[in-house]
Amino acid sequence: MKLLGREPAAWLALVAVAVKLAAAFGLDVTADQQATINAVAAAAMGVLIALVAHDGLGAAIIGLAQAGLALALGFGLNWTADRQAVVMAAVTVIVGMWNRTQVTAPIPAHAARRSTT
Repeated sequence: MKLLGREPAAWLALVAVAVKLAAAFGLDVTADQQATINAVAAAAMGVLIALVAHDGLGAAIIGLAQAGLALALGFGLNWTADRQAVVMAAVTVIVGMWNRTQVTAPIPAHAARRSTT
């Protein structure tokens, strides 16, 4: 599958320029909010690349969730650090549970039980 050609960095640059253009022509965002939007775009690109490459998708999803939370905070979400930590812990556990369904043990369970006795 060919996703976004062979230049994900060029697409990220396009997003960054689009955000800057929008801000220059009336979108009311601060420099910090622009940086956070670009961070979320980079994290989303990481998820897409991991999906296509079939490698590290769980870590990419957790990174996207962290970037999304940062974006929400940058736009005024008023959560305590404790609440943020609980949400990120939940995301990590959910991704971990999903990862568990994607991994196959190198030996069957009955063989592992036999070798320990």
